[in-house]
Amino acid sequence: MATLDNFIAQFASFVWGIPLIILLIGGGFYLLVISKFLPFRFLIHAVQVLRGKYDNPDDPGEISHFQALATALAATVGMGNIAGVAVAIAIGGPGAIFWMWISAVIGMATKFFTCTLAVMYRGKDSEGQLQGGPMYFIVEGLGKKWKALAVFFSIAGLVGALPVFNVNQLTQAINYIVLAPNGVPLGFGTDLIIGLILVGLTSVVIFGGLDRISKTVGKLVPTMVLLYFVSVIIILAVNIEQVPHYFSLIFTDAFQANNFKGDSFLGGMLGGLIILGIRRGAFSNEAGIGTSPMAHGAAKTNEPVREGLVAMLGPAIDTLIVCTLTALAILVTGVWQSTEESGVSLTAAAFDQAIPFFGHYLLMLCIAIFSISSLFSYSYYGTKCLSFLIGADKKHYYNYFYILSILIGATTSLSMMINLIDGFFALMAIPTMISTLILAPRVLKEAKSYFARMKAKNTVRLKVED
Repeated sequence: MATLDNFIAQFASFVWGIPLIILLIGGGFYLLVISKFLPFRFLIHAVQVLRGKYDNPDDPGEISHFQALATALAATVGMGNIAGVAVAIAIGGPGAIFWMWISAVIGMATKFFTCTLAVMYRGKDSEGQLQGGPMYFIVEGLGKKWKALAVFFSIAGLVGALPVFNVNQLTQAINYIVLAPNGVPLGFGTDLIIGLILVGLTSVVIFGGLDRISKTVGKLVPTMVLLYFVSVIIILAVNIEQVPHYFSLIFTDAFQANNFKGDSFLGGMLGGLIILGIRRGAFSNEAGIGTSPMAHGAAKTNEPVREGLVAMLGPAIDTLIVCTLTALAILVTGVWQSTEESGVSLTAAAFDQAIPFFGHYLLMLCIAIFSISSLFSYSYYGTKCLSFLIGADKKHYYNYFYILSILIGATTSLSMMINLIDGFFALMAIPTMISTLILAPRVLKEAKSYFARMKAKNTVRLKVED
């Protein structure tokens, strides 16, 4: 296992090299510039679309704008925000959060383009159902000659969509917060029992298909975000005098890398810190990876730009808000310096210190909702990838592979699971970003047309009212 762990770590480090950073961050920045910072100019309109102002039940697709965002957020607003941020701080210190922010700001533009394309170029699966996602907009937008790139994405997605990190951290949380304090002996047996319970819960939902998934997470996501938000606000209120210091330290440490404990990159600690922040940011909001377009591609809409606008809210909610709250909770309590814990255990230590007796149980409830909702969404991504590769009538076979991976995630190490998903996320990003950059001019043309129509409709409405 140690040899396998080392191999997967080397694989993740190799694929997260300079070429991918240029493609993911450089490409995202290019999209932000050529769109003239569109994500920030139309935030209000995006919220109006999300609230259902423009919903039409007769539009093609399977789920509403809100359900599409909820399904995507259920996968992104999860353990990446609780455990992923803790990993970033444990290795990189406060400065890692700044580079997560950078990835999110750029990621908003990336999400707008990829999810607009997911609706612009929806394809039909072998059963004739409309589907969206990178594999479909590659084939439908670039042509059949690019199918190899779509196949590459789908194969990488079969592993990238596995829930092993979420399960691993949920198991660690249950062990650390519930079992160990009550004297329960920990080991492979208890981990396996936790895995089997999660298998049962997940099976009930994922074998019900997208409709059941979207309805379930549509109820869970707002609840879990609100509960977590209130919990962290309590922690920050208890340590309010420390908040300004650590908020400013995030900025200064981002360029000094005084607290970085990882491997250097390009010969320096700062390079290693930047890579760490971008990797954790990509894991958190998944911008440019290609998972979210699969959820947003199923939205009921005839307007691709609307779905792109809704999708771009994801990184803002996920990384700029939820991840920042987690980071500040860990920093202001001081546990990042006073304990050797990492991952979800570090976040639990922060909650326990700020809210004695109840804090870690409150976090346990948040973690359970975060993780279980993530388990539901990721299975949908994997079935779409398998459907593209071997046919929609066989996509359900992925769920059996998915269920097995829950047991693997529950009984293996954190480093192996996080490096495995990091590596395959990187592979998924390559075809997603290449195709998005090529098709970007078509998105801009569609956006120009959409906003011209919206302006014309508003003008007519105002004249009628007058």
